[in-house]
Amino acid sequence: MSLPLPTSLTPSKVSSFKDCALAFRFSAIDRLPEPASPAAYKGTLVHRALQLLFWDEPAGSRSMAAAMAKLEQAWAEAQDDPEFVELSLTEADVTDFRADAELLVRRYFELEDPDQVQVIGTELRLEVEIGSLKLRGIIDRLELDSNGDLVVTDYKTGRSPGASFEQSRMGGVHFYAFLCEQVLGVRPVRIQLLHLREPVAISMVPSDQSIRGLQQRTQAIWSAVERACETDSFKPKPGRLCDWCSFKAYCPAFGGDPQGALDVVAARSTAGSTTSTAVAPHLSVAV
Repeated sequence: MSLPLPTSLTPSKVSSFKDCALAFRFSAIDRLPEPASPAAYKGTLVHRALQLLFWDEPAGSRSMAAAMAKLEQAWAEAQDDPEFVELSLTEADVTDFRADAELLVRRYFELEDPDQVQVIGTELRLEVEIGSLKLRGIIDRLELDSNGDLVVTDYKTGRSPGASFEQSRMGGVHFYAFLCEQVLGVRPVRIQLLHLREPVAISMVPSDQSIRGLQQRTQAIWSAVERACETDSFKPKPGRLCDWCSFKAYCPAFGGDPQGALDVVAARSTAGSTTSTAVAPHLSVAV
């Protein structure tokens, strides 16, 4: 039995398929609900605070105090977000959660001076169709350097990976550089990851070779997804990431039954359930 193709690929979905085809299917095709994650939502909170800092405060006013005020604003917004409510944080959890979010914002200032950043877009949604494949992504920050050239910046709030995983992280930012080139007609001169927790900045220059390699890898993965959908063949790939997988209970590698995942999807469809999430303001560009 064939399965429907996902409607598009994002950097995270490309990475997901490479990490485990079965987890990709559960997420991108079956669209199984995933439990809210405190770590992921903390990242959302910090991203929102930095977004507000750049859009509400002009250059010269982006101080630490202003950033803390934006974090408070982001925290207030979160109280009405069902994803945050689902976390069910205890009073002690809230204290630790807020303290760590504040630490991440403070460490951002160790990486750069926000007053020197000329931002032209935050949470920028870009998408492009290439043949039967739709690529899409959300760029944390797009800016101009001192020469007026584009720079893509991606914030990371988790711990930076080891050297063996860093290249895959940069692959996502190369993906954004490719989207900029396709949608805006200009290739960024630099892409960078700002790991806030350490803090450390990693920067690279996208080249013809790196962009061409990205296209080839992405097309190869899309072809593999198409074949897997045609044959309903999504194999699990047990490994170190399994302990953090939301779908472990359904994985045959751990004694689970994928049919249980389909039962969840069917029950949700029958109940006609819907979800609602708060969406931060963004710029949107598509072709």
